[in-house]
Amino acid sequence: MFTGIIQKIGVVAELQEREGGKRLWLKTSAWERDYESGESIAVNGVCLTLADRRADELGFDVLEETLRKTNLGGLSTGSRVNLERALRYGDALGGHLVSGHVDARGRVRSIQAVGPDRRVEITAPADVLPHLIPQGSIACDGISLTVAELFEDAFAVHLIPTTLTDTCWGGMKEGDAINLEGDLVCKIVRREAAQGRLAKDWSWEKFQEGVQPTTNE
Repeated sequence: MFTGIIQKIGVVAELQEREGGKRLWLKTSAWERDYESGESIAVNGVCLTLADRRADELGFDVLEETLRKTNLGGLSTGSRVNLERALRYGDALGGHLVSGHVDARGRVRSIQAVGPDRRVEITAPADVLPHLIPQGSIACDGISLTVAELFEDAFAVHLIPTTLTDTCWGGMKEGDAINLEGDLVCKIVRREAAQGRLAKDWSWEKFQEGVQPTTNE
């Protein structure tokens, strides 16, 4: 489990072909605590297992399914990626609960400067949009962001200068593929609503609108 607060930026050092996928080598600066063999690290929001190390590089085995479904399949030597190590008990939950299981890829539709900030519209598949609510959370390339606006085929987020500086999104451009993971809490509530297990005067539509139930009966 992750929190969507990016800790490091990694740079692709090498991509090695292997049966069933690729070995991804990332170069990054050292964390304060040492690595553990087999630990989980989110790479652009994708939960990967640390398989090997060499000098200041981390090695991950990426399956063909993951390469196909996420933007890791479009990486090349020199590509920059967002990194976050898994939460430990007692760690601060600075963003929101992120599983590292990407739902789908979106595309950057537009980037607009708003003072020092950026407003970014991202198109999303039809099976992702129903899990989003205005002012709710979404993980984009592993970054915990707030859904500022919702459209029929897309959503908008706002990026502050810190996000542009501390993540690989500083070099974002229109057309870029983005890994999307909807908010786990929204997914659970939507499933409960579909199963009829919410309060009788409540619905998923009311949840999206921020309406509170009046009874738990």
